[in-house]
Amino acid sequence: MIRFDRVSKRFHAHRQRPRSFHELFVEGWRLWRRPPAEVFWALRDVSFEVKPGETVGLIGPNGAGKSTVLKLVARVLKPTSGRVEVWGRVAALLELGVGFHPELTGRENVFLNGAFLGIPRREMARRLEAIVAFAELEDYIDVPVKHYSSGMYVRLAFAVSVYLDPEILLVDEVLAVGDAAFQRKCVDHLMALQQAGVTILLVSHDLEAVQRLCHRALWFDHGRIRMEGMPSSVVQAYLDQVREREDQALRDHNRQEGPARRGSGRVRIQRVYLTDGEGRERYHFETGETMRIHLRYRAEKRIERPIFGLAIHRQDGVHICGPNTAFSGFEIPWVEGEGEIIYTIPTLPLLEGTYLISVAATDERDSEIFDYHDRAYVFRVVRGRHPERYGLMTMGGRWDHERLSVPQSLSVL
Repeated sequence: MIRFDRVSKRFHAHRQRPRSFHELFVEGWRLWRRPPAEVFWALRDVSFEVKPGETVGLIGPNGAGKSTVLKLVARVLKPTSGRVEVWGRVAALLELGVGFHPELTGRENVFLNGAFLGIPRREMARRLEAIVAFAELEDYIDVPVKHYSSGMYVRLAFAVSVYLDPEILLVDEVLAVGDAAFQRKCVDHLMALQQAGVTILLVSHDLEAVQRLCHRALWFDHGRIRMEGMPSSVVQAYLDQVREREDQALRDHNRQEGPARRGSGRVRIQRVYLTDGEGRERYHFETGETMRIHLRYRAEKRIERPIFGLAIHRQDGVHICGPNTAFSGFEIPWVEGEGEIIYTIPTLPLLEGTYLISVAATDERDSEIFDYHDRAYVFRVVRGRHPERYGLMTMGGRWDHERLSVPQSLSVL
């Protein structure tokens, strides 16, 4: 249904000329001489095919070229080089409200979109009731769409697209605008279209939806296809790269000098870093993994029975815990010179989110603060293979079921 053969797409970005004589006078002649256009390649030498009835997901970071692919299929853009071949009637849901005239009512825009695709007005009238019902706009269909909320806009746009009997459906990220109930309805309808043999090209940052809906996935990176294959494999490879980049950014952040600190300085915490169960320095963890927090210190003089502690806050400020060596009954007789304290969490109970760590060293009476770093270190928790997704942490509990009685009708059977 769709074939890309060594397709590239180039854009030119021109700097703005002076908008007034005053601006020209102030900025000088250099603004009048338009500099050479900056060239941006949205796609470079891209080749792939989509077979009839396939649902293919396009994933990757913003600016990777995914939406450009959809616009080329929809004939909104032409390739700079290469060849794009499309067989079949295309319905595209590319951007919120594209193809809608703001001054026209929802009803008039339905007929307008049908006219764009060459569908007779009588046929569109036959489909109108189903479109309005799906979009849940019965009370607003005769209101100009300029008065619609973003959710109403996208509901109508999606309903029109899927009820035009497309052979190829292009869906960009706009589905995220709808509420949760409408998103579920959209997914159900996409599955029905799949059963009917419609070819679907889906751009989404919802990687779970890509794995659930798509037969194949293409990972785009800087205008090229980096990986193609089964959605689960492609998504995992993409997530691994994203986490590797984020992990490096967190590592750089946590190593920067000069954290917000206070204290007498008789013991100084010189470095804080995290490792996993295999001793690798990391700042991304999955729920349930082993995580170790290392506090490397230096004491210029001998300090008797110091206490080391830490606190973990969620990014929104919720204080989760504040363990220290005294609470755990872990006595350190004295410190002098350099050393390291390690706090091990065998099974990390935190659910997905961003977390901040504070660290401290105090005297045995907790009256003198030697060193205190307030929420200076960051780590991320991702779901990974853990099924829970709601709340702050997993309790690690166990479910049991005990039947206390059996209905009389079932006991007879």
